[in-house]
Amino acid sequence: MSSAMYNKMWHQTQEALNSLLDKESQNITEPRRSQVFIFQTLATFYIKYVQIFRNLENAYDQIVHPQKRILIRKVLDGVMGRILELKNEMVNLELTEFHYFDDILQDLKLAPEQLDIPIPKYFLKEKLEIIKGREKILAQILADSGLDMSELKYPGKSIPLEEAIKLIQIAERARQGRLRAIFMKQIFLREYRAKQARLLGEKGADVGAAALHIQKVWRGFCQSKKTEKERQEEMVFLGMNPPPLFDEVSATIIQAEKVTCLRNEVQIKHEEDYKEAMVTIKGDLKVVEGPDMKENLQDQIRHWFIECRNLTGTFPDYPEVEEGGSAIIFSKKTPQQVIGDIIANQEEEEKSKRKKKKKKEKKAKKKERKRTKEKKKEEDEGWKMSPSVFLHTIEEGNNMYKDMWKDKDESWNFLQDYDPELIKEEKRKELESEIRLQVDELMRQELKNLKLAVNREKELLAKTGKKKGGKKAKKKKKGKKQKKGKDKDLTADRTIESLYKELVEEGLLIQALKVNLSDYIGEYSYLGTTLRHLSIEPMPSLLDVRQLIALYGVLPLGSAAVHENAPLVKSLLLAGPSGVGKKMLVHAICTETGANLFNLSAANIAGKYPGKSGLQMMLHVVLKVARQLQPSVVWIGDTEKTFYKKVPNAERTMEPKRLKKQLPKILKLLKPNDRILIVGTTRRPFDAELQSFCRVYQKIILVPRPDYASRYVLWKQIIQRHGGVVTNALNVSCLAKVTDGFTQGHIVQVVKGVLTERRVRAQTHKPLVALEFIPALSSMSPVYQEEEETFKDWYAKTPMGKKRALALKGENSGKAKDKGKKKGKEGKKEKKKK
Repeated sequence: MSSAMYNKMWHQTQEALNSLLDKESQNITEPRRSQVFIFQTLATFYIKYVQIFRNLENAYDQIVHPQKRILIRKVLDGVMGRILELKNEMVNLELTEFHYFDDILQDLKLAPEQLDIPIPKYFLKEKLEIIKGREKILAQILADSGLDMSELKYPGKSIPLEEAIKLIQIAERARQGRLRAIFMKQIFLREYRAKQARLLGEKGADVGAAALHIQKVWRGFCQSKKTEKERQEEMVFLGMNPPPLFDEVSATIIQAEKVTCLRNEVQIKHEEDYKEAMVTIKGDLKVVEGPDMKENLQDQIRHWFIECRNLTGTFPDYPEVEEGGSAIIFSKKTPQQVIGDIIANQEEEEKSKRKKKKKKEKKAKKKERKRTKEKKKEEDEGWKMSPSVFLHTIEEGNNMYKDMWKDKDESWNFLQDYDPELIKEEKRKELESEIRLQVDELMRQELKNLKLAVNREKELLAKTGKKKGGKKAKKKKKGKKQKKGKDKDLTADRTIESLYKELVEEGLLIQALKVNLSDYIGEYSYLGTTLRHLSIEPMPSLLDVRQLIALYGVLPLGSAAVHENAPLVKSLLLAGPSGVGKKMLVHAICTETGANLFNLSAANIAGKYPGKSGLQMMLHVVLKVARQLQPSVVWIGDTEKTFYKKVPNAERTMEPKRLKKQLPKILKLLKPNDRILIVGTTRRPFDAELQSFCRVYQKIILVPRPDYASRYVLWKQIIQRHGGVVTNALNVSCLAKVTDGFTQGHIVQVVKGVLTERRVRAQTHKPLVALEFIPALSSMSPVYQEEEETFKDWYAKTPMGKKRALALKGENSGKAKDKGKKKGKEGKKEKKKK
C-alpha cells in the first residue's frame, strides 16, 4: 500500500469515528431499562471501536507525515482507553469476564477474527534501542555470574568409563548388524532374479502379451493420477481445499515487507527533520517577529494602565506569575473590552453584596427540593453509561482533524514531509508566552514606579502587608517538610544499575522468553450466546483468554496514557490445569510490551533475603527497579503456595507464605503512574485461602483445556511449525477428537517426539499419519471433566462468581414467573371457552 492509501484509510477511519461519537452522545442522554438491549449497545460500540483501533494502528505505523502521526497517536490512545472502559462496563453489567458476540457479529457481517485485539507496534518500535541495550546488559550479567542457561541446553552427566564403553559397543554392533542385513538382502534379491530368469527362459516369453500388460498398467496409473488431479482442482474450486502454494509466502508479500521497512526508514528521517525544524523555525521567528511582539505587548499593557487610572482613579494590581500574568487580562480581548469588564465587575460586586443575603435563604430551600427530585428520578430512570475519561480526548482529536486535515490541500507535499506553516502557528504561541514573561517582569516594575510616583504612602503600607504574609507562608512550609520524612529510601546510596545486577544475580529478575501473544493458538467459541440463552454457562475458549490478556495486560502496560486514565488493573490471576499455557501468557505480556520480568514465586525466593528486614529490603529493591525501568511484570508462579490454608510438612522449610501479608501492601503502593502488573499463575487454586487470595488478585481468569475447534487448529499449526506437512493422509479431525482432555503442552510434547529430523526428511515418500501420534499420547494422563468441574466450582465461590450466580438465579426466577403468568392466562381463556 502507498502512503496515499494509508491517508485514505485514516480519513475513512476518522469519518467512522465521528459517526460513532455522535451515536455515543445520543446514547448517553437516553436511559435504558432492558439488560439485553444495554449489553447489545455496549457490545456494538465495543466491536466498532476495535475496528477503528485496528485501522488507526495500521495508519499510525505506516503514515510518514510527522504532524499527522502526533494527532493519530492521540486519538489511538483515546480509542484504546475507550475500549477498556466499555469492557469494564460490560463486566459490571454481565458480572463475568467473558462475553460472546455471535449474534452481533452476524448483524454487522464481521468475521470472529476481526474481534481480535491488535497490539500496537509502537509499544516496541519506539523503545527498541532501550530494550536491546537492557537485554545485552542482562545477558552479560548472566554470563559473568554463570547463570546463563541458554548455553546449557544439554547438560552433560558424568558416566563411568565401563558404561561408556558398553554404549559404544552396542551402537557399533547395531551398525554392523544393519550392514550385514543389507548385504544378505542384496544376495537374496540377486538369487531370486536369476531363478525368475531361468523359469521364463524355460516357458518362452510372449512379447506381445507382456507389452499389453505393461500398457494396461501404465494407462490405469495415468488415468488414476488424472482423476486425482481433477478431484483436487474441483475441491479447490469449491473452496473445500486451499489452493496450491497457499502456505508459501508470495513474491508480492515479500515486496510489501520491503516497502514497509523502507517506509519505516523514511518515517524516522521525517521525524528527525521535524524535530530540527521545530528548533530552527522558532529561532527564526524570535529574530524576525520577536521585537514586534514585545513592543505590541508593552503598548497594550501601558494603554491598560492609563485607561484604568482614568476610569477608577487608581492603577490596577498586576496579575502574579502563578495566575498567568498579563495573559489573563488580554485573553482573546481588546484593551477597551478589558476596561469595560473591570467597570462592570465593580458594579456587579456592589449589587451582589446586597443580593447575597436574600439568595442564601432561597438556595437552602431549593437544595432540599432538588434532593427529593433527584431521588425520585434515580428510581424512575434506568441504566446510564458511566462518564468516560477518554471520550473528551477522542473528541479533541476528532475536532483537530476536522480543523486541520479534513479538507487540507496536500498536492504540494508529495513526500509527506512536515508542514512549516503549522509549526510556525504552534511556535508563535510558545514564543509569545516566553516574551510575555519577560514583558511582565518589565511592566510589573514600571507599574511599581508609577504607583510610587503617585502615592508613596499606600505603596509602603502594601509592602509591610506583603512582608507579614510572607512570614506566615514560610511557617506553613516547615510543617510540610516534617511530613515528608516518613517515607524512607532503604537504598538511597545505591544506583539502579547495581540494584538491577543484584536482582539478576539473585535470580529474582529473569529473562523473558521471546513469545508473541499470537503464538497462543486457539479458536473462538461459536455457541457462547446460544448456550447463555439456554442458561448454560459455557467454558471460555482459548482466544477469549488471549483477548483478556491483551486488554488487561498488554494495552495498559504498553501505553502510559491508557494506564493512567483507564480502569486500573493492578493484579491478574491465571488459574487452570497444568499445560494450558499460563506461563507462556506471562512471557507473552513481557515480549509484547518490552517489560522486565520479576519472579517472586515461593520456590524462587526461598532462602533469599532471610528475616523480616530481608523481606522488606527485597520488596523495596524489586519495586524500586520495577518503577524506574517500567513497564514491569511481577510474576508469582504456583501462587496458591503463598496463600496455603495449611502448609504441607515437606514445604515448611521453604516458608511459602512469606509474601502473604506483604502483597496487599504492595498493591496499595502502586499508583496509576506505575506501569507494574502483578501476575499470579496457579494449577491448584482450591488449596489457597479464598478470602485473602481474592483480596490480592483483582481479575481472575480461568484458562480452560482446549475444546475441539482449538485442538484442531493446534494440531495443524504445531505440526507445521515443527516441519511437518499436513496432507490428506493425515486425519487432523480424528486427532482432535481422540485428544479430548489433552492440553496444548501434551500436543507440543507429542509432536516434538514424533517429528524427529529423520522423520521430517522421510515425509516426501512417507506422509504423516494420525496413528503415529497415538502411542505417545497413550502414556500421558489427560485433564478429566471432573478436574475442570472443580475449577468451575472454585470460581463460583469467588466474588465475581457469586455475583454472577445470584444474577442468573434472579433471571431464572423472573422467567419462571413470566411462564406461570402465561399459563394462568391460557387456563382462564380455556375456561371461558368451555
